[in-house]
Amino acid sequence: MSINRREFLQTLAVASAGGLSLHSNPSMAQAAANKFYDLPKYGNVHLLHFTDCHAQLQPIYFREPNVNLGIGSQAGKTPHLVGEYFLKANGIPAGTRDAHAFTYLNFTEAAKTYGQVGGFAHLATLVKQIKASRPGSLLLDGGDTWQGSGTALWTNGQDMANAALALGVDLMTAHWEMTLGEDRVMEIVNKDFKGKIEFLAQNIKTADFGDPVFPSYSIRNMNGIPVAIIGQAFPYTPIANPGYFVPNWTFGIQEENLQKTIDEVKAKGAKVVVLLSHNGMDVDLKLASRVRGLHAILGGHTHDGVPIPVKVQNAGGTTLVTNAGSNGKYLAVLDFDVKGGKPVDFRYKLMPVFSNLIPADQSMAALIQNIRKPYESRLQEVLATTDALLYRRGNFNGSFDQVILDGLMAQKNAEIAFSPGFRWGTTLLPGQNITMENLLDQTAITYPYTTVNAMTGNTIKTILEDVADNLFNPDPYYQQGGDMVRVGGLQYTIDPAASMGKRITEMRLNGKLLDADKVYKVAGWAPVSEAAKNTGGEPIWDVIARHLREIKTVKAVQLNEPAIIGVSGNPGIAPISI
Repeated sequence: MSINRREFLQTLAVASAGGLSLHSNPSMAQAAANKFYDLPKYGNVHLLHFTDCHAQLQPIYFREPNVNLGIGSQAGKTPHLVGEYFLKANGIPAGTRDAHAFTYLNFTEAAKTYGQVGGFAHLATLVKQIKASRPGSLLLDGGDTWQGSGTALWTNGQDMANAALALGVDLMTAHWEMTLGEDRVMEIVNKDFKGKIEFLAQNIKTADFGDPVFPSYSIRNMNGIPVAIIGQAFPYTPIANPGYFVPNWTFGIQEENLQKTIDEVKAKGAKVVVLLSHNGMDVDLKLASRVRGLHAILGGHTHDGVPIPVKVQNAGGTTLVTNAGSNGKYLAVLDFDVKGGKPVDFRYKLMPVFSNLIPADQSMAALIQNIRKPYESRLQEVLATTDALLYRRGNFNGSFDQVILDGLMAQKNAEIAFSPGFRWGTTLLPGQNITMENLLDQTAITYPYTTVNAMTGNTIKTILEDVADNLFNPDPYYQQGGDMVRVGGLQYTIDPAASMGKRITEMRLNGKLLDADKVYKVAGWAPVSEAAKNTGGEPIWDVIARHLREIKTVKAVQLNEPAIIGVSGNPGIAPISI
């Protein structure tokens, strides 16, 4: 049988993504691709899970971190493993497509070999394939779905609501969804999702009387087995994001209420009880040790790709704790074998979504094309090109974060710049154009205002100490996710294991120690206070777009990272490798 040029090139792409030589037989390449996603059915309860896609409808590149520190009792444990440490702990051979999917190692070269990941059209094909072999299976969305791209911002989340419906999501919980505001969230939930997607959150209550805002759980009958899914929204939403978006709602971990909810669903006959969580993995691990009756926590928020569930012992037995990465890059499949009214065994697979290995679902592709059509020219505007690998993700800085910091200092004539430690944001390879879409992948939020403030050295230290405690507090319940605030212009030393208020030392500007009482000009963006919103600073994407148009080319990026002490031998940190 002959194939045309287009089919031949597609076959080469599949061969490359499959790790085969370009001289391999095309049928062998396709067979390898099919085998990669051949997941035999197991058991009788089937849950599919994705989380933190951050509105990425198209295939992307996404580099995993080379710094994900665990401190104290968390040191050296999942999810705080990077690079070769991660591969060894999870039994993944180096130099494979899985090694590329789960680590930062040799990222540029591997990305060119294996291609892009994610994309809802490719994810849709995989979901349909897995569901076809698993009758009654449920697709769970862990949240951070309606935010993270230009089209999500400009459509007020409508693009992602439509895509979730087309994907076949059954249940979801939330975090960044709340930055669209209470009214918009309720509009999507009560109008678009009504009777189709259940929006669950046991820990969101009304601020006046403490009434539930959303259902806490859903019990579904799957192959004759009652399965309970409980929702857990991000507990610190009004703190990590502007509280004025959700003035009438309260959040929190709500551990006691969660235990009551677990007991309630079990009293109603649930044989499998799963928490769909947006806590972050460290919080989920602690929570799993303190509540009884959960069979699994399907987690999100911290963007950790965790191939092997952590088994946590508690008073009720064992709870599996997982996290399914971000950006539509993975689909998790959890199968339970339920016998005698309880799970007796399980199988879990976190499947990387390689767009070269999975054909696009045509109906989803058409939907995405229609979503993008009104905005395509603006999205594709070329702002500059990059000679460097541009990425965001890691405890302290990323090269795209550095571009934003440098742009803020240049455009606002500031001595120092702060940029939030957001974990969402896609990756660009050396030689690629930087488009407006790529910039919005890093900045598309509903509070994008830039600020310029006069701050004393003492105030700057207080800010750094507060964020460091949020990231490295030894009690996970005091960690709010996200990474360290990115800092431009300023050098400092950090001891992550030190006590609160004593982690940050040696703050220097141009080699000179900061004066505690001297005032410095500091630029930033994404303020959480309503007062800052009312000042109306220009959106960050306008500032950085102007900067990129001026410089035209991003050269090698010198990361403004702190000196880190006390972490020698910690498997959550490794040298940068592009």
